[in-house]
Amino acid sequence: MPQNKAFILASRPSREVPAGPHNFQLVEREAAAPGEGEVLVRHHYLSLDPYMRGRMNDGKSYAQPQPLGEVMIGGTVGEVVASRNPRFAVGDRVVGTGGWQLYGLSDGKGLRKIEPGTPIQAWLGPVGMPGVTAWYGVTQIIAPKAGETVLVSAATGAVGSVVGQLVKLAGARAVGIAGGPEKCAFAVSDLGYDACVDHRDVDFPARLKEAVPDGINGLFENVGGEPFRQAMRRLNPFSRIALCGLVSSGYDGTPTPLPDVRVLLDTRSRLEGFIVSDHLSVWPQALSELAGHVAAGRLRWRESVAEGLEAAPQAFFAMLKGGNFGKQLVKLI
Repeated sequence: MPQNKAFILASRPSREVPAGPHNFQLVEREAAAPGEGEVLVRHHYLSLDPYMRGRMNDGKSYAQPQPLGEVMIGGTVGEVVASRNPRFAVGDRVVGTGGWQLYGLSDGKGLRKIEPGTPIQAWLGPVGMPGVTAWYGVTQIIAPKAGETVLVSAATGAVGSVVGQLVKLAGARAVGIAGGPEKCAFAVSDLGYDACVDHRDVDFPARLKEAVPDGINGLFENVGGEPFRQAMRRLNPFSRIALCGLVSSGYDGTPTPLPDVRVLLDTRSRLEGFIVSDHLSVWPQALSELAGHVAAGRLRWRESVAEGLEAAPQAFFAMLKGGNFGKQLVKLI
């Protein structure tokens, strides 16, 4: 069998020693041969996502912590190179959660064949978990109506870039928040946002107010921190807030500063936190609609691609600091 390379989680971050590439260890070993009912997948791309940072901790959360000494969790796309599972043939392109490694052994559960006609890495972005996350928050929580205004933080990220376009497809006005003039320009010129505000601008509160002069009816929150607090000040009555992430908050146990929640009562608004893996029943519908949008050219996206498995740790922590532009991937082949 071929040689496999993998990153395992070797240690957990702490307040004394913050998270960094030192928490991972690269190991090499022969890829396992598939047993009865199993397949071996050669991964082409690895997805890097903010949720992985939370899994590095061992505190209570919505999911079990990443076990020490095991391959770091992560979404992957690739090709079946050996199969003893009747559902999959050698050469099938598949998407799954093979983790930070070149080869992944799977019993077929959670492994899906990729439809032809779409770039393989899109199944880790607009037609993958980020896309479904965007779809759920927009269609099931915010449910924008024509003429309403929806504000989206991390507007050019893997999730936010899809959110803005789905909002526009619903006939609503989309306003983004992003870090830096380049990302804001891309949000408007390429993703179709009606406006985008740079959260690094020293006059960010004033710029945000100018961008949403009539307030907002929906908020898709990915970041937290000061942009979140300022966004909550712009809520109209009966607004809907999809709380998807708080990537700006620390993962070291430090409490996350939140806006004054009295505004929710004053505006009779609804805030709902959600984890997309809790809603597997709607994934087929979401994926079908998203794939249709991609095939018709209605969805655009951008990728940041690190080359080679060895680049994964540095790319991961750069992404957490906003160093990526669009979906962060690692090319493995």
